[in-house]
Amino acid sequence: MAGIDETRRFLPVNIAVLTVSDSRDLASDKSGATLVERIEGAGHHAVRRTIVKDDKSAIEAQLRAWIADPEVDVVLATGGTGVTGRDVTPEAFQAVYEKEITGFGELFRWISYQKIGTSTIQSRATGGVAGGTYLFALPGSPGACRDAWDEILRHQLDARFRPCNLVELMPRLQEHLKAPAA
Repeated sequence: MAGIDETRRFLPVNIAVLTVSDSRDLASDKSGATLVERIEGAGHHAVRRTIVKDDKSAIEAQLRAWIADPEVDVVLATGGTGVTGRDVTPEAFQAVYEKEITGFGELFRWISYQKIGTSTIQSRATGGVAGGTYLFALPGSPGACRDAWDEILRHQLDARFRPCNLVELMPRLQEHLKAPAA
C-alpha cells in the first residue's frame, strides 16, 4: 500500500521555483507563491525563486544555471506549458533533459481530468532529470500547482513515501558519469 513510512527519516530537499511569464512580478505571482508555501509547509527548502519571460533561451539558461547549482535538487516551473505561440516551457525543458519522466505529465493530466475534464489536453506539463537535478514544468494556475504538489510531488519528494520515491534515487542520478571500476 502506498503511503508514508513513519519509521523512515524525512529528508528535506532544496527546491528552486521558476515562474515563466511575460506579465507577472513577485508581487503578482500567485502560482510561484503557492509552490513556495507548499514546499516550505512540507519541510523542504525553497532555495531559489525567479521569474523569466516566455522565451525558450531564457528559460533554458535559467534551468542550466540551476542544474549546475549544487544547492538545487529540484526545479519546479510554473507557466508556459499551454499550446499558444508564446508557450515554450516544455521545449526549453526538453532541450536540457537527460531523461524524461513521462509518467509525471501523464499522471498530472489524469489528475487534472478529474477536475477540468477534457480541457486537460491543453496542458503540456512535463518532468525529467538533468545533471542530477529533477525538473518539473507545471501549468501557470495556482490550482494546477496545488494539484501537482498535493497529488504527486509532495509524495515523490518525501523520502518516507513507499513503495518508492524520487528522493531515494538522488544519489544514483549521475552514476552514468562515473568511470567503470577496473
